[in-house]
Amino acid sequence: MKAKAGTYRSQNGITLVLGGTGKTGRRVADRLQARGVETRIASRSADPSFDWNDQSTWDTALDGVTAAYITYAPDLAIPGAGDSIREFVKKAVAQGVKRLVLLSGRGEEEAQACERIIQEANVEWTVVRASWFMQNFSEGELLGMVLNGAITLPAADVPEPFVDVNDIADVAVAALTEEGHAYEIYEVTGPRMLTFTELAQAISRAAGREVRFIHVPKEAFAQAIAESGASEDIVWLLSYLFETVLDGRNAYVCDGVQRALGREPTDFANYARRIAESGVWNTAPGGDKEAAA
Repeated sequence: MKAKAGTYRSQNGITLVLGGTGKTGRRVADRLQARGVETRIASRSADPSFDWNDQSTWDTALDGVTAAYITYAPDLAIPGAGDSIREFVKKAVAQGVKRLVLLSGRGEEEAQACERIIQEANVEWTVVRASWFMQNFSEGELLGMVLNGAITLPAADVPEPFVDVNDIADVAVAALTEEGHAYEIYEVTGPRMLTFTELAQAISRAAGREVRFIHVPKEAFAQAIAESGASEDIVWLLSYLFETVLDGRNAYVCDGVQRALGREPTDFANYARRIAESGVWNTAPGGDKEAAA
């Protein structure tokens, strides 16, 4: 299957990247800038700043924007996210945005409700509906567990087709800058499913040391996350994900990467080998992380 081609006619306008310092956002921004697209990175630390909880910051962020990549932190499943998405989309359309690309989540009723909001707007839209990120284990909340040799989660050993964030970014950039992706829902996954036990084994092989998966009761996990200093939103979100989304509802592979890009998605083994070679998973005696190579 061939990738969609053709340059977006409004590419001369500004492309807004919400969450431009996050896992997908910074990769999307880097790729847009490499293509010569005028890009505005939006976050609370950016200038001008953007805050989902402060609508007074939205107008300046949207000034001159013709396309926008929408991510909502920490997740569209958070209560109130839908109201924020609805108000932002309304304001974006009123200010002349012509194309919206939404990062969504598989198997999340709240996320699908947000998808319907952009689908009902009078603009070109694309949904990138993603499975669990591989990068959660190398630059996210679970990296510390990998470094300590034990991925300790309240997850049943249900398979999940983990996706490389770089693939998500490639699909999002194609949707933002090329013709042929409007009104598409790209459900993006990796090429195969892995249980958490199998994932830990893959990391062990790549890192050259043992990393185990250990199942723990959800109550003990929630307490440990709360005691770690995580925000209430993060505690709620992680509990929600492990109690609902990882119940087997997403245990199937989709072809979103292939349809959008005309190539196969990244396999977890290739991701793990790349991360191991970077030094991110190196640990010194006692579990301290060494400097990345």
